[in-house]
Amino acid sequence: MAPTLLDGDRLLVLSRSLCPVVRLEVGDIVALCDPRLPGRLLVKRVASINRSNLTVDVRGDAPDASTDSRHFGPVPLASVIGRVVHRYGPPGRSGPVPRPTEYHRV
Repeated sequence: MAPTLLDGDRLLVLSRSLCPVVRLEVGDIVALCDPRLPGRLLVKRVASINRSNLTVDVRGDAPDASTDSRHFGPVPLASVIGRVVHRYGPPGRSGPVPRPTEYHRV
């Protein structure tokens, strides 16, 4: 997810199971279960949402270095654990997670 997120960043995720009113939007950064390795988490950006079949297409911010929906296809919405809302560490990088301008809400 570089340059938005770097190795070692500590993230606060608003859980969909604890807060069911969390509505995902295109451009949000989410934590989700890796469809290839259960038990492993991925952090990706929502590229599209298909609300009719309850799937999301996710992308990394560095397309040439990212394994994402271009490789494993859309993921079930139920696989999304929650939306990344804040970076709390390291101290010099803490703050809200920025949204890039090329994404827009639908």
